[in-house]
Amino acid sequence: MKALLLTVALLLGCITASSQDKDTGIITVSTNDLSMVFSISADKKVVYNYFGDKFQHVSPFLNKKYKEQPDNGIGYAPVIYPAYGGRFFLNPALKLTHNDGVQTTELIYADHQVKNIDNNRTETVIRLKDPLYPVFVNLNFTAYRKENVICQSVSISHQEKNKLAVENIASAYLPLHADSYYLTHFHGAWASEMQLVEEKLTPGVKRVESKKGVRTTQSENSSFLLSLNGPANEDRGEVYAGSLAWSGNYLSSFEIDECGLLHVMSGMNDFASTYNLEPGKTLQTPEMVWTYSSTGKGQVSRNLHDWSRNYALAHGDWELPVVLNSWEGAYFDFSEKTITDMIDDAAAFGVEMFVLDDGWFGNKYPRNSDKVSLGDWQVNKKKLPRGIDYLAKYAVDKGLKFGIWIEPEMVSPKSELAEKHPEWIVKSGKRDIIPMRNQWLLDLSNPAVQDFVVKTFDEVVALSPHISYIKWDANRHVDNFGSDYLSKENQTHFWIEYTKGLYSAYERIRENHPDIMIQLCSSGGGRLDFGALKYHDEFWASDNTNSLDRIFIQYSTNLFFPAKATAAHVSTTPNHQTGMMAPLKFRFDVAMTGRLGMELQPKDLTGDELPFAEEAVKNYKRIRPIVQMGDLYRLKSPYDGNGWASHMYISKDKKESVFFAYSLKYHGRTTFFETKLKGLDPAKMYKVTELNKAGNSTFYGDGQVFPGDYLMKAGISLTIGNTYESTVLLITEQ
Repeated sequence: MKALLLTVALLLGCITASSQDKDTGIITVSTNDLSMVFSISADKKVVYNYFGDKFQHVSPFLNKKYKEQPDNGIGYAPVIYPAYGGRFFLNPALKLTHNDGVQTTELIYADHQVKNIDNNRTETVIRLKDPLYPVFVNLNFTAYRKENVICQSVSISHQEKNKLAVENIASAYLPLHADSYYLTHFHGAWASEMQLVEEKLTPGVKRVESKKGVRTTQSENSSFLLSLNGPANEDRGEVYAGSLAWSGNYLSSFEIDECGLLHVMSGMNDFASTYNLEPGKTLQTPEMVWTYSSTGKGQVSRNLHDWSRNYALAHGDWELPVVLNSWEGAYFDFSEKTITDMIDDAAAFGVEMFVLDDGWFGNKYPRNSDKVSLGDWQVNKKKLPRGIDYLAKYAVDKGLKFGIWIEPEMVSPKSELAEKHPEWIVKSGKRDIIPMRNQWLLDLSNPAVQDFVVKTFDEVVALSPHISYIKWDANRHVDNFGSDYLSKENQTHFWIEYTKGLYSAYERIRENHPDIMIQLCSSGGGRLDFGALKYHDEFWASDNTNSLDRIFIQYSTNLFFPAKATAAHVSTTPNHQTGMMAPLKFRFDVAMTGRLGMELQPKDLTGDELPFAEEAVKNYKRIRPIVQMGDLYRLKSPYDGNGWASHMYISKDKKESVFFAYSLKYHGRTTFFETKLKGLDPAKMYKVTELNKAGNSTFYGDGQVFPGDYLMKAGISLTIGNTYESTVLLITEQ
């Protein structure tokens, strides 16, 4: 009966919301605190009026006047989804070529519908149409009330007699008007992902894009921040965040026009991607994830983290285990005993999951280097004569879970798979197939390849009932694209169909294995987007495990993506990627700000390092619920150039917090660290306890009790100041 009443209430909510909006001429898409406001003009154009803090009285938007063009009286009011045509001379959200050769499109209001999906999500669909052609465009909005996130996507269909050429179709458009605009975006390379850049936008067009097809976020990222009237601040000012949920080619453009308006477009990259849409078929774009805060970028991050845990991770409510991954401790050179010894050592200092990385497969072409056998997913009998099940059971018997590495989208030129199925390999006609990391790319636009990827996953998991974790890697991007499966007329569909094929494989795998933990890895952070992340439990932010570099990488990453999913590993010193040396305490203090793991040969830990590692793992388990499920408050940015970094996580009930601070350079004998804490309850009393101590305490108040308002208004000072000095404080309500 309760279910019936809930269903009736949801249906009534749908009817009421829709009819009210139609009567007023106003369409709102709202969360608890935010609203997008659109209005329907007399000529049936849908005007994009507003996106920001929610307020009650929106009807004045119906009478809002915009500056008019001098020769025709047409206003500069921004429409909800600008198509190429008429007086719109900027980068359009939509560009079509109709069957009769006409290049222009006009979109007017047709209808809209509002539906309550559940007690937290509302779906709004605004239907547009071309008055001269049977072309229909749906703008889809899903508002997440509690998280203050709005996801937007677009679908297009038509009833023309022949194919419609869709040359460009954005997922979202956002017009803004301010005195100045500051864009935060990211660049990088392998082992140097998510390097933050903030710049003031100037008239013209700024483009952030990738045309790599796979591993598209290694050197750029499809996530960005926009701050109005000044650089983005943690705790004040208007900040918008956008993140395209798409793992293929993307393009975000930021164009300031002659009126001073900023036009933001984001979606699939139109490079070599004209889509020949059949009559009656629908082309759906990926979602654009939006949020906004009038109180700085800190709240933007907290909105996205809450939304991610609830909707954009496979098991967002799970606490993730402490991991030992075999890669940097063994690489390809291991035996069964190498692995069992690592498991023994991991169990001794409290690790909860062992992951066997690359090198375990291939018989005709044994995987003893990265030159062979990708695609041949059978256990290497010489290395592991008793198979994977023996190792997995060995780990479980020691109290650890067991995971394993795969790279199912790839194939080695020297492999049984390449010999058997050359038609499955991405290639451009008769041109040479260019290897990268000694491997080629399988064509996931081909359903047979999708079947192979799903079958590979199923068969690897079936190697042992004790496998509970898969590390999914992808170590190259697309060169010389082309598909033996797609017709010559539809080769430009490749970029879209590859990613859709990947997602189709993900969907089937998740249906088959709903409880398996899966790590999202692509040479590190090469596939860091919400499109792929929802099928995974966590991601590998970078192959660079150097703790100093990870502070910068993880700071930028966690602007959008949550700490609980950020795999952060303690590695050996000198670091294998950079050669830098850092004390074990600093390496642990950095890795403990995400999902803690280790990436080393445990036997390399000697002397006092072993008991320190054991204690640090124990401390992490104590603070894990706060780090993985709490709210992030950033205190000092490593990008400020002052040589400090600091942030804290606070439990939702504000009863517990954990604070981290790092000295990134030598600050001199007279300089010391000081900061005010954030996010605590000013009325509570908190005990402050230093964790991971290596010698004397760095905080004068270690073990003492302080009022919350004192910690936030007067702050704390620390004795750190030399390079690689750091502090971890547990703050608990008394």
